Amino acid sequence: MSKHSNGSVHSTSGTRKARRRSSIELVDAKVAVDLATAQTYSENVFLFVPNLIGYARVILAGLSLHFMSYHPKYCTLAYCISCLLDAVDGQAARALGQTSKFGAVLDMVTDRCTTSCLLCYLSSAYPSYALVFQFLIALDFSSHYMHMYSSLVTGSRNHKLVTSDVSRILWYYYNDSRTLFFMCAGNELFFVSLYLMKWVHTPISDSLPFPFAIPPYLAYLTSLTWPQLMALLSFLICAGKNIINVVQLWKASKILVGVDLAERAAAREKSK
Repeated sequence: MSKHSNGSVHSTSGTRKARRRSSIELVDAKVAVDLATAQTYSENVFLFVPNLIGYARVILAGLSLHFMSYHPKYCTLAYCISCLLDAVDGQAARALGQTSKFGAVLDMVTDRCTTSCLLCYLSSAYPSYALVFQFLIALDFSSHYMHMYSSLVTGSRNHKLVTSDVSRILWYYYNDSRTLFFMCAGNELFFVSLYLMKWVHTPISDSLPFPFAIPPYLAYLTSLTWPQLMALLSFLICAGKNIINVVQLWKASKILVGVDLAERAAAREKSK
């Protein structure tokens, strides 16, 4: 780091250099297409193990949508396996040294489309709350798109590389794998529970394998169905996840506006 004449450390330049080192190198689009066309079997990004897992997630999500309207067990099984594989592909990529931009985008697009398709079904299953589900779809897509775009224009290699000085909330959300898994799993569990509530109507007390005395303070809970209980337990997690989406949308908007201001200032300086 450089020092001023008074001995103070010029820390901002060091920070900018560190961020430049982690930024992406630009590749011409035609060159990228030619490289992808000529890739060999031994170095075929499309056939990386984490990307194969991603394709399996897409197939399972498609199966869940196929069964969604008439077979809740098959639908839930396929949907949940697809979501759980989301935690596997990233670990496989790091363990095998097969991280890729294609895989990262495939993962995010699969997440967005899978959840949105389920929310579309919930809109028809709960028409009184259709506007709420439509809002959640719009918020999910817009926040992630703007976050991804703001990451690209600022030169980040990955949309999950958020520093604490940009947003402490997003930094903790993306950089702690346990927090990320807990929030995403809880969010999906709430929506899956809403789906199952349309199919399961047996109270917990009637579904227990043997009768027993229910304490008064548990009487209300046992009068619920299992999906209702899961929805009740995961509601706050879902609410927290969507608050994070709002934060992500707002921070990405501020970053894009900041880039606009910097470019306009540079243009004015150049025109002098």
